[in-house]
Amino acid sequence: MSSRALAWALVLLLPIQSCDDAARDAVQRLRRPVLEAPMHVLSDDARPGLIVAAALALVSGTAGRALLGETALALVPVNLAVEGLKYLVNRPRPDGERRRSNAAFPSSHAANAFAIATVLSRRWRRGAPAFFALAALIGFSRLYLNRHWLSDVAGGALLGVALALAANAAWRRWRHTRSATRAA
Repeated sequence: MSSRALAWALVLLLPIQSCDDAARDAVQRLRRPVLEAPMHVLSDDARPGLIVAAALALVSGTAGRALLGETALALVPVNLAVEGLKYLVNRPRPDGERRRSNAAFPSSHAANAFAIATVLSRRWRRGAPAFFALAALIGFSRLYLNRHWLSDVAGGALLGVALALAANAAWRRWRHTRSATRAA
């Protein structure tokens, strides 16, 4: 990267970092012992719930299996994009951790939570506020636990929604084409 490009990148990113610093300071002032356990549950302990949900979807018939397929289809490109961006950006985490394989930007927790919320909201529109509220709480937990900057969470959320919508559109096109082929 040329020195001119690096200078422009710094000029463009400085306002983002100052917003990230301000958000981090504000969220860290909110930390209370009573909130530590719930934030860790939101951030770190969601996998058992996802496994149970996947098992329920598998045994709930065609609709459940279709939902599971849509979710998996959405999560594959989301996670590929997240891991690629983490490697390319290599942003240190706010707690000081510096590992390229686990860089801060974008937040994979936020990307996955918002991708799942998007898939579920397309299926059950009335539940959309609850799905996105839970995704937002997961994203907030990453700020609260000082593992991500606000821009990491926002970037992950946008990436999760965008790629889930794209995967959902591809899934629907494929199903429509498959149905048309069977009918012919």
